[in-house]
Parts: sequence; structure tokens; C-alpha cells
Amino acid sequence: MKSKVYESFDAAVADIADGSTIMFSGFAGPGTPRNLIAALLAQGASGLTVISNTPGSWGDGPIDLKALIDAGRVRRVVAAFTAATHPSMRRAFDELYEAGEIEAELVPQGTLAERIRAGGAGIGAFYTPTGVGTETAEGKEVRSFEGRDYVLELPLRADYAMLRAHRADEMGNLQYVHTQRNFGPIMARAARTTLAELDGPVAAAGEIDPNQVHTPGIFVDRMVVVPADGIQEGARGG
Repeated sequence: MKSKVYESFDAAVADIADGSTIMFSGFAGPGTPRNLIAALLAQGASGLTVISNTPGSWGDGPIDLKALIDAGRVRRVVAAFTAATHPSMRRAFDELYEAGEIEAELVPQGTLAERIRAGGAGIGAFYTPTGVGTETAEGKEVRSFEGRDYVLELPLRADYAMLRAHRADEMGNLQYVHTQRNFGPIMARAARTTLAELDGPVAAAGEIDPNQVHTPGIFVDRMVVVPADGIQEGARGG
């Protein structure tokens, strides 16, 4: 079997094409694949559609999706949180969106997770009461079940998913730590190719207790161990 371990982040992202759709794990820092994002920024792919909890942080913190958006590499964002909560927290994303230079789809967080899960599970669509009567339901089918309205939502799938995990074995079985897990397991299932950056060295096959495997190796294609001088800040679980 071809090894899933890549020697560098640059090699792992080398074939990502312009116009790709990419899912990025991460929730307020933990689980954010910062090294893969940095490598993708250097690689130069543009016209990207990104699916993530947010379009990146505010200010000058550790690298995240904000870097790709600031560099003009992103065409469309699908996220649960998009707007700044205070005028002092505005980002390039806000300016680009208001100028019509980037598209954005706001999705309730639970619906975002379920659309990703549905994409990986092969579900064609599902109904949810979340968002009924709001802007997020505009243009979507609404049906009533047992006297309650539900809006039809479609699954989300991607060409690539980029994750951060605590450890893995050589078969690609991933284990996360604490809140680092967040969207990782469902994104791995919903993407054609999954890339994972790892906190520590790759273990031998069978070394991780099967009961402690959070993402089975069948859903993981490429892994890179974060070097000692890599971008570590805020990427682990809390």
C-alpha cells in the first residue's frame, strides 16, 4: 500500500487546483490545520470555495483561513459565522463581501454540521426546522410535518478536507485530543481527498486502540507530521 505519510506540507498540497472546494476543520483555534493552510497559501491555488465554521480570525493571530482570503485566493465561503461582531473587528472578508468580490453563504452551525455529515453519508437532502422563516430559508423548499414547518437542506461535499489531529498510525487512523476533534470526522467523510496534519509522530499499525480511533484510515489520504519548528499555536484541543 502506498504510504499516506508525506515528507512536507508543500508536497501534500502540490496538486490542489484552482477552483477547488476545500473543507477546513477548526473551532475557535483548536483543530485548525494551520500548516496546511500556510502551504496552500504558498502553493498559490485560487478561486477556492472554502467550507468552515468561520472565514478566519480577526487581527494578527496565528495563520488560518483569513490569510487565504486576505490574499484574494477565495471565491466563495460557506460558514456558520461570517460577520464581525464589532466595527473594530472587521476583516478583509467583510470588505470583499460588501464590494461583491467574494460570495458567502451563512448556514446555522448545526445545519452546517449536518449538511457535511449528510455529504459523507450519501444522503441526498434532509429537512430541518432550523432557519424556517428567516433569510437562510429563502428560495428553499419548506414542508410541514405534524404541524411544524421544515426547510429542505442539501448536503455539502468537497474535493479536499484539511484537518488537524493529535496522532495517527501508518494506516491513517486518526485520534484527536479534546475539542480538536470538532468538524474533523465528518469533513473527512465528505471529501474526496483528506489531508491531516499531526501533533506527533506516526505510530505503527495497530498501536492505537481501535476504540480510540476517531476517524478511520479509510477516510484519510495524506498525513504530515508538524515539525518542532512548525506552526503550533492554537491548533491543539483545549
